[in-house]
Amino acid sequence: MTFEDIADDSSRPEPWSVPMTTLPNAEPIEILLVDDDAADAKRTIDALAGGRIRNRITHVKDGVEAMNYLWREGEYADAPRPDLILLDLNMPRMDGREVLAEIKADLELRRIPVVMMTASSKERDIMEAYDLHVNGYVVKPVDVDQFINAVRSIEHFWFSVVKLPAA
Repeated sequence: MTFEDIADDSSRPEPWSVPMTTLPNAEPIEILLVDDDAADAKRTIDALAGGRIRNRITHVKDGVEAMNYLWREGEYADAPRPDLILLDLNMPRMDGREVLAEIKADLELRRIPVVMMTASSKERDIMEAYDLHVNGYVVKPVDVDQFINAVRSIEHFWFSVVKLPAA
């Protein structure tokens, strides 16, 4: 059987359709979503809500708010440590590059996986994100179904395939 045969097999389930092995009483996965685009944030939250892994999503609208959350400052004094950060690239006040640099320079935060989710497919942006030690770079698909599949693939990979260190 070739790769093409496997890829064309419509009876083969997508990775995120396979039942996950999370325990029903286990704590939900904490996800920090940093995105200034309300429509993209809603689509991401909806896609994660429809996934098979229990999660709790906190949405913040820019990098300044994200760093306040991560450093547990002000209204975020009791914020849980996220298990994954989904980070937009281009935002007001503090963009994704600046947030990523702060996270990866901080000994307390650097092990949290950060996935850049952005509309930018510019090679310069991709290289810069990886130079700043992003854990993954995903270009947001315009098509709604493809967007949902991309978000669920991220969820599946980070919480079903990869072994993460304890928070």
